[in-house]
Amino acid sequence: MLVLLPPSETKRAGGTGAPLDVEALALPQLAPERRAAVDALVELSRDPETAARVLKLGSRQRGEIAVNAELRTAPTMPAVDRYTGVLFDALDAASLDSAARAWLGEHVLIQSAPFGPVAALDPIPAYRLSAGTALPGIPPLRRHWAAVSTAALGAMPVPFVLDLRSEAYVALAPVPATLPSAFVRVVSAGPDGTVRALNHFNKHAKGDLTRALARSAAAVGSRADLVAWADANGWVLREASGTSELELIV
Repeated sequence: MLVLLPPSETKRAGGTGAPLDVEALALPQLAPERRAAVDALVELSRDPETAARVLKLGSRQRGEIAVNAELRTAPTMPAVDRYTGVLFDALDAASLDSAARAWLGEHVLIQSAPFGPVAALDPIPAYRLSAGTALPGIPPLRRHWAAVSTAALGAMPVPFVLDLRSEAYVALAPVPATLPSAFVRVVSAGPDGTVRALNHFNKHAKGDLTRALARSAAAVGSRADLVAWADANGWVLREASGTSELELIV
């Protein structure tokens, strides 16, 4: 199984790893697109006023421009440790044992805006860029990433994809139709069985679910395997009426 996670706008600073090497990241066939995005982001940082406008930064966020300017030389840390926020705080990868972290490294990709899909343990620097940003010098990110990322995902030898990304990041790397997958929505169920989508708890539940999968070293090869794993581990996953999606009920 391959699990796809969204990134987070908030990130830890610093790191102890060597500077970014796009050739060493998962899906190395995306290296040309990664270099182009990094080059565009570094170039944008040369003009702080334009960068603040393009990145939609407030006066207290101007320091993010300097962070982007150092993308090529800044220290790195594993992607799953770099990101913070509700989902990644719930996942709490730093507290997992080595076996669970190895599972994350083998089974989880995080959809980033400047680097495309990266493996959970891939070393990346801090940055500021969201999926909806239009960077000068390259096509809109959806067009820059979608086709090549879909092809890269399709070439992976995985039997099933669990897609926990938000729609904005799904658009950067749609799962190919030839690859069995399930997009998950987090909902709560009322006494009458009606469901409503959740926001904050959506991210928290996805982090908790990913942590549980890693801790159990889940061997999931199909949609049916995933539902069976959920039933055996205290999770409620069910088919969403009228769609091909799965609902995670919390």
